[in-house]
This record gives sequence, C-alpha cells and structure tokens, in this order.
Amino acid sequence: MTAADLPPSRRFLVIRNPTAGRRHPGVLDQVLAIVRRGGLAAEIVDTTARGDAERLARDADAGRYDGIVVAGGDGTINEAVNGLMARADDDLTLGIIALGTANVLAREIGVGTRTEVMARTLSGGNATPVAVGRLNDGRGVQSHFLLMVGAGFDAHVVAGVDAELKRRLGKGAYVLRSLVEMLRYRDRRYRVEIDGQQHVAASVVVSNGRLYAGPYVVAPAADLRRASLSVCLFERGGRWQVARYGAALVSGRLPRAAGYRVVEAAAVRIDMVNGAADAEPVQVDGDHAAAVLPLTVGIAPRRLRLLMPPV
Repeated sequence: MTAADLPPSRRFLVIRNPTAGRRHPGVLDQVLAIVRRGGLAAEIVDTTARGDAERLARDADAGRYDGIVVAGGDGTINEAVNGLMARADDDLTLGIIALGTANVLAREIGVGTRTEVMARTLSGGNATPVAVGRLNDGRGVQSHFLLMVGAGFDAHVVAGVDAELKRRLGKGAYVLRSLVEMLRYRDRRYRVEIDGQQHVAASVVVSNGRLYAGPYVVAPAADLRRASLSVCLFERGGRWQVARYGAALVSGRLPRAAGYRVVEAAAVRIDMVNGAADAEPVQVDGDHAAAVLPLTVGIAPRRLRLLMPPV
C-alpha cells in the first residue's frame, strides 16, 4: 500500500529539527515505527535553517498530506504554526513529536515526552480547534504564537542563550543565563494595557496556556481551547524579587506569590514606561524574537486544529 492509497487523515509531513533530535536519539524512529505499523504514512523533511519549518508548513500540499507533524521543540512548532496560519485555508492539522528542551506545548496538551502517547495521539488523536495568539510589533510586523509572549527578565534570559550553549547544556543553559542576568540586573518598568486598563510591571508574560518553561504553572485558569489570554504580571522589580519569583515558580507557588497577578484579557499592549523600547528583547514561545516594542497582542480570528491525545 502506498501513501496515495491511504485516506487523507493518515498521511503526514514530518518536519524534523535535527538539532533537537540529537538530544533525544531514537525517539522519532520509535514513534514513527509505531504509527507506520498502524498504517499511517509519514514523509520526513529536515530543517537546515531558521524559517524552514514555517516555509514547509505554509507550502505543504494539502492534496498529498492531511497533517503537519513537527519533530522538534517549541521554537520549531512556533515556526510551523506561523506557516499554517499563513495558508489560505485551514486544511492541515498539526501534530507534535516532542524533541525540544522544555517541550511546553507537549506537556500543555498531555502528550508529554512518552513515545507511546505521542504515537497514539498521531494515530487516533482528536483534531481540536485551539486559539492562536497574534502579535504585532512596533514596526507593524505580525506573527503568531501558541504558548506565550514575554518582555522583561525572561526575555533577556532567552535572548542571551545561544544555540550552541543550548545544544550542550539543554535546560542548564537557561539556568546559567538566569544567574548571569541576575548579576547584571537593571530595573525596568513596562506599561501593560489590558483591555484598556493600565498596569505597570517589572516583567510580563502573556500566556495562551497554563505552563511555562516545562511543567511549571503560571496561569492556572488558561486553556488553549478558549479565546482568551492570561496576562502574568510580575509587579516587583529587583534581583532578589526575581530570585523569589523563580523559587515560587519551581515550587508550584507562583500563582499565590505576593506581587504576582494574572489578569484575563482579549487585547494587550506592552511598552516601556521609559527607555529605548526598540532595544528590549522579546521572547515568543520560548525563543528570542526580532520584535520591537510596543507590542499589541490578541487572539487571531482563525483557529488551528491541533492533535490532542484521545480521551
């Protein structure tokens, strides 16, 4: 039986980030071996540079494939999401094989990093419509995200982690960079307009989901399936406050921490209270983005169909 003989729901284009795959050798082969035994067809294409996953997802032939599967981390998934949102029609589903450092989306939807769950989700998962965040920066450049947009301390950390350090140390690269950023900490203030109401914070993360940096909860009420964003405000500045927020995050106490608030929103605008806004880094889905403040963040009018584990 060839790929052309299979029903459309059983044909996938697998976009593989080979750099991420080196951290999890054998996982992709194991998952694909399971789904192929079940009759699914999967064609693999590797990325070689930033932007490849976006282009491949945007240009994929819906007559040949029913879905895009990203084998990589949250950054590669973000590229594919932008490619799918650039298509004229909602004609391809999105599946994931988690090979990244934090794998936030995989944890968010309950797939995690277990090969059997990933395979079962691709074979019989529910194509669930999820809300997609939309970001416009100060230059008028528009992009999309599934997880989060951040400005402040976390964005500075992400901007300082280079690809080689991340490849060698994995999550340790972010821990190391966090310590560096704490030592060189400079107090910043962001003006955050949430549905017309003004707030000021030392850092802000606009989240579409519950989780951050892996399994850590930042927005308990968030849900990818609803058209609403959770704005996480870190109201207190200073290196010791950063350390306190970090300790609360990893211990599961952040939503109850003093000086931390989560505000539900449909529309958000982020700018500097003072300073050179265009010099401030922004992180999108855990990767450094070439965005420029001010940012306007909302929900895209079109949803994306994401393969979630079968009930």
